[in-house]
Amino acid sequence: MKIALVHDHLTQVGGAEHVLRVLQEIWPEAPTYTLVYNDERVAGAVDGRRIRPSFLQRFPGARRHPQWYLPLMPTATESYDLRDYDVVLSSCSAFAKGVITRSNTVHICYCHTPTRYLWSDTQQYVADLPYPRLMKWSIRRLMTRLRTWDQLAAQRVDLFIANSRNVSERITKYYRRDSIIIPPPVEIERFRPQPVVDRYFLTGGRIVPYKRFDLVVSAFNQLGIPLKVFGDGPTLPKLRAMAKPNIEFLGRIDAEALATHYARAQAFIQPQIEDFGITAIEAMASGRPVIAFAAGGAVETVVPGVTGMLFDEQSWECLADAVIRFQPKDFSSERIRKHAEQFSTAQFRTSMQTLVETEWRKLQERRWNVHQVTDAVREGRAVFTLPPEKSSE
Repeated sequence: MKIALVHDHLTQVGGAEHVLRVLQEIWPEAPTYTLVYNDERVAGAVDGRRIRPSFLQRFPGARRHPQWYLPLMPTATESYDLRDYDVVLSSCSAFAKGVITRSNTVHICYCHTPTRYLWSDTQQYVADLPYPRLMKWSIRRLMTRLRTWDQLAAQRVDLFIANSRNVSERITKYYRRDSIIIPPPVEIERFRPQPVVDRYFLTGGRIVPYKRFDLVVSAFNQLGIPLKVFGDGPTLPKLRAMAKPNIEFLGRIDAEALATHYARAQAFIQPQIEDFGITAIEAMASGRPVIAFAAGGAVETVVPGVTGMLFDEQSWECLADAVIRFQPKDFSSERIRKHAEQFSTAQFRTSMQTLVETEWRKLQERRWNVHQVTDAVREGRAVFTLPPEKSSE
């Protein structure tokens, strides 16, 4: 079985890139096709030895600003030569599902989400762009064309895998396709509960607008309780400017420091709507409860009263109220850790290997049946019965 991996682009590190790294470990000989590869930004996060970028890699500024070439991304995705592969496994939240494969190649798409800026977040995405109104109007026209391509591209996939029930429902709504659910891998073995817990709360990840870390900063500005924020991103300067002294920004931290901060926090705060929410599971693997907005993947992973709390309104006031009501003594670190173990990397590897091998066997059986019929026709053993002619009466 020859397998190829396809990923949207490798210009930042997030949950999707962690999934890709595990897929590379399962199938180490498989090449990874991607639109653009920035080895400086993703160094160590994925195996770069078999990366095959598209023609966009040669364009000026593409490795740092791939969004400049958004109109060309469908064409670049369709340019990958995948004729030699029996199975193509795409890791996709944008364009990777649109690859063109042979009719007898199995294309399995691990979908992190239907493309956010084309579907669920289009209005907010355009509104947040720092461009004049006329340019935004042109971008909306582009989005319409890309949305049409995206929906058609989804029909090229033979089997969709969703990372959560939340994403599965979006795949049904936007692509009119069914999917099976395999949660993403979380390296829970890197995290362990600690006997000592400090006074601070913790939040963080990629500091981008839709993550709504501004709500956390606003809430803790009012509460005056210690808060630590890890991660980096375009909205970090704005958060720093609005934060009071009780809020500490850690920036990018290594895996060991992150594990320590998780384990010693009162609780982890997730104010955003996540497709799944890997950081929340990492906090649970550290034995700490999660206070999360009750939407998206959080409603599938956070068990109220057992692994954390959910708040119903995405506002700083509602979050602050949840923090005030939070009582650490109500939660068991051992029980929270046990809950997180179902999302382990080992479980993901087993599920993915089983699925790919099953789909490969199905393809082999279909090929065998076609060969059997072809041989029967050649040898005159095939009998075809025509339906009776309709009576003219």
